[in-house]
Amino acid sequence: MSVCFICLICSLSFCIFPLSLYLPLSLSLSLPLSHTPSVAVKESQLEKVVRVTSDGMLHSPGFPHTYPRSTDLVWRLVAAEENSRIQLTFDPRFGLEDPEDGVCKYDYVEVEEPTEGTVLGRWCGSQAAPSMHVSKGNQVRIRFMSDEYFPSEPGFCIHYTLQINPFKWAPQSVEALGELVAGFSTVEELFKYLEPDRWQLDLEELYTPTWQVLGKSFFHQKKARGMVDLNLLRDEVRLYSCTPRNLSVSVREELRRTDAIFWPSCLLVKRCGGNCSCCSNRCYDCHCTPTRVAKKYHEVLMLKLRPGGRGPQKSLTDVPLEHHEECSCVCKNDSD
Repeated sequence: MSVCFICLICSLSFCIFPLSLYLPLSLSLSLPLSHTPSVAVKESQLEKVVRVTSDGMLHSPGFPHTYPRSTDLVWRLVAAEENSRIQLTFDPRFGLEDPEDGVCKYDYVEVEEPTEGTVLGRWCGSQAAPSMHVSKGNQVRIRFMSDEYFPSEPGFCIHYTLQINPFKWAPQSVEALGELVAGFSTVEELFKYLEPDRWQLDLEELYTPTWQVLGKSFFHQKKARGMVDLNLLRDEVRLYSCTPRNLSVSVREELRRTDAIFWPSCLLVKRCGGNCSCCSNRCYDCHCTPTRVAKKYHEVLMLKLRPGGRGPQKSLTDVPLEHHEECSCVCKNDSD
């Protein structure tokens, strides 16, 4: 039986050389070399539209307990009138999966202004709950995302309130106006809320110099913009009013130990302090309260008496002390 010598050579070459050498270049590059599993996250559910006509709330599934894995929920809050605004207030109980390198990548809640296409914030971890926010338009989009790993608790809860534009509904009292103004973090946001169509012009007019007559002399009534920073003044108050600050405490009193002496007898800890005079116009009793507390250990010398009149027993020991990491002014009415 005769064997084709050329065929034999060709068949052997397939065993020696890679298959990709016999394929067109575009086909050989498309062959999968490995398979990388993707993170299993459910496809985003249809955006749920919530018509805001009164107060309400939305929260992570299971709040205030552990939320489920692989969740993607989107709410769009819509006020009926274009001149209306929506106020968002987070429940103090807040906790999602911790960030990675300071970035919320896995489990987070995100707030977006759909009319402007800007993300106002993305939050996660066990940090203090985000501060109150008033929308710039009549819509707000809220998204909650969790991956398939490490669900946390308690999740989040957002209370929303409808606010009517003051030019269509004037506050009935100075206190109501003060509470409305206190909800804004910058003077630009305040002006944009008060007059959405001409807020920039109003802001410029605020700093336009005008002349006043006093006797026979003239003087400027207003300062040029840039000489006074209203936002900086507000931030300085927030920075130094109710904040964690150094406080010396007695180790014995903190531990409630009567059977031992510690050296040093006092240690520095972080505790909430400062006044809350700008807490709320309707608040009768406002306290600087810790919103995030951590237990830290300090190594000290402990002395305990021995029976029989011998010298005291000496040893190094770790004592746990409470440190306040974040603080907030909390209102307690007289009726509470």
